Amino acid sequence: MGRRRRSGRQINGWINVDKPVGVTSAGCVNRVRRALDAAKLGHAGTLDPAASGVLPIALGEATKTMPFVVDTHKKYVFTVNWGERRDTDDNEGQIVETADQRPDEAQIRAALPQFTGDISQVPPAFSAIKVNGARAYTLARAGEDVILAARQILILSFELLDMPDRDCARFAVTRGKGAYMRGLARDLATALGTCGYLSGLRRGAVGPFTEATAISLEKLEELGHSAAAFPTLLPIETALDGIPALALSEKEAAQLRNGQAVPILRPQEREKIEAVGDEGIVLAVEAETPVALARVDGIQIRPVRVLNL
Repeated sequence: MGRRRRSGRQINGWINVDKPVGVTSAGCVNRVRRALDAAKLGHAGTLDPAASGVLPIALGEATKTMPFVVDTHKKYVFTVNWGERRDTDDNEGQIVETADQRPDEAQIRAALPQFTGDISQVPPAFSAIKVNGARAYTLARAGEDVILAARQILILSFELLDMPDRDCARFAVTRGKGAYMRGLARDLATALGTCGYLSGLRRGAVGPFTEATAISLEKLEELGHSAAAFPTLLPIETALDGIPALALSEKEAAQLRNGQAVPILRPQEREKIEAVGDEGIVLAVEAETPVALARVDGIQIRPVRVLNL
């Protein structure tokens, strides 16, 4: 039997969606698919249904660059509510503990440094981490005790924004891969001698994708198929911010597209691959058109993901 052809239009690029509260990340992908009639797409970095903000969605050949976005730094703003711990560590869960202690501004600022840099964090029980083949949140919802191992995470910055009242405080965080903001809220409250949970989570940036270039689902659906045109559709290379671009001739680009290694002899381009080093990744470009993600191998590059544009 022949392979089933994917229906829809072939659109290549990124749509930076401003996800609303109450919609899952997968739900956003489905709505973008319907709005654009896109054949192939996926999101780069899950955002909880209760959270809002930046959700980059890759279309067509841009899906090949998704790993570079998933692993990048992300920025958030959220509120920590003091005096209650909830089983989900956010405002969606059931209260499991209460405390009368409320931290003041000086105590909060004094505690923040211990939550920056490389730190250890136990993920929330209500998370998508797999335990013996099942999602942790599935087991937790079934009433099972979920015990997850601590993991190393990176918090680049943790800033107190304001304190609307004595029962809560707002924060801004920039973090690396694998960090849970719910876990950060929970652990900060514990360090301050109380308990707490997260609410009002909003993601402001995923690497190069920021609120400034984000579009609401409603606006996207209003634009319909025309949304696949500039300026809503961002170029594939948006996801590759910080990855060196290497200029190729037409002949070299053809070699790379055919899976062949290409020696780099021009001094200016040699300097770029030497700066990246062996096994480093570069973006090969022909006349401003991305050709492939390529791995440096000595004085040559080898294709890793060819972009069919």
